[in-house]
Amino acid sequence: MAWLQAHWIALTLIAGYGALIFRHALEGRRGTKGRTDYYIGGRSMGGAVLGLSFFATYSSTNSFVGFSGQAYTYGAPWLLLAPIVVVFSLSAWLWIAPRLRAFTGAVDSVTLADYVGFRFESNIARSLAALIVISASFLYMIAVFKGVGSLLEIFLDIPYVAAIWFVFVVVMLYTAVGGFISVVKTDAVQGVVMVFAAILLFWGTVNSAGGIGAIESIRDAELTSELFRWDAAMPFPVLIGIIVAGTLKFIVDPRQLSRFYALADKRAVRVGLFASTAAFLVVYTILMPIGLYAHGVLGSGLTDSDLVVPTLLGNADILPALPAAFVLVAMLAAAMSSLDSVLLVMASTWERDVISVIRNVDEKHVVKETRRWVAVFALITALLAVRPPASIVTLTAFSGSLYAACFFPAVVFGLFWKRGTGAGAVASLLLGALVLLVWDFSPYGASVHEVFPAMALSSLAYIGLALSRPPLAASSRLDSKLN
Repeated sequence: MAWLQAHWIALTLIAGYGALIFRHALEGRRGTKGRTDYYIGGRSMGGAVLGLSFFATYSSTNSFVGFSGQAYTYGAPWLLLAPIVVVFSLSAWLWIAPRLRAFTGAVDSVTLADYVGFRFESNIARSLAALIVISASFLYMIAVFKGVGSLLEIFLDIPYVAAIWFVFVVVMLYTAVGGFISVVKTDAVQGVVMVFAAILLFWGTVNSAGGIGAIESIRDAELTSELFRWDAAMPFPVLIGIIVAGTLKFIVDPRQLSRFYALADKRAVRVGLFASTAAFLVVYTILMPIGLYAHGVLGSGLTDSDLVVPTLLGNADILPALPAAFVLVAMLAAAMSSLDSVLLVMASTWERDVISVIRNVDEKHVVKETRRWVAVFALITALLAVRPPASIVTLTAFSGSLYAACFFPAVVFGLFWKRGTGAGAVASLLLGALVLLVWDFSPYGASVHEVFPAMALSSLAYIGLALSRPPLAASSRLDSKLN
């Protein structure tokens, strides 16, 4: 009873939010007539809802708990994440979205892996791409589960493992039932909620630290002055690598790219660009300094930056009960907006690019089987998240690095350059992953982030093999569709 009295506001908001997402799940189920509807909303969705979904899908608890608290240990250079996020988001909408939407519509592509297979006319490249997507997705989902589990554990006084299983059940059910339509509708609401939550969190933290000007005293204090150097926590090139690895996902991450598959037309692209960019600009500009200001509230005794934001929310002096509960629900929404998208990508990739390649699956049964895979992948990730192998930012950055190193050549060169071969695509996928795994053992592992050499070498492999053969037929179809 005492626990209910202490947390009734948060529990009421969570219940209301739960009712909303299950309503969207039922709407998504009614709107799903086949595979294309379940995977990418029938390629008929508007720009505003997809732009907000694009923002919300990226801005999970990794952002609200991991990224916003990371300046606590990484220092002022971490604030560069905000402008870089905006630049990469704009780049994705301006250059990737129109061409990817046109090509995938022309060849009936519904996953990143089948885009690779169709573009390079290679089932080997398609299957390899599918395995990379699923592996990277596991890492990212573990990070999200860790963030939301830590948040609920501190704020609601429930065991971490219980929090993991609660999130597992909710996300698995509404994703499996509603598919892409449900996911995007829920994401759009979550995106708006996250904007207000970021404002509240920033306002509460800065006020408790002593106002905007408190940053000067934090900079001058003996224990925190080092945080304002370019090499505050690590060599600057390594820090930039971490940031780039986390933001390049805008143009190579299948859960982000799937929003482009679903765009109805060119006008939807323009509207989505505006909605997404505005949300990123506002939210990330005010989230990134929170870790620095936290030194003025919590002191410098925390050893894990992932606990900064949960600790702030658990402090009644920072935000009153109702605003704090609202921010908690927003962060729960942030987690679910990423988990649902990643789950759907994993399940659709596995069904479309592994199972259906091995055996013929009747179109009538594709959606049913994909729903089952949503449940399976959610369960596996929840089990792994009980004992997460690394911090939120580490897991997120490595997942992003894997996408960037492996898929940058296939996505960017594949869309903008006629040349390209199946062998080149396979080589770039394999070499990108290999370099990423072994770079830390090289003499330069401590001074240069692995994403840069991995991307460079995978790109060189792609280009070298592309020059050895004439353009493929798929490239000509892409050009004719765009011109």
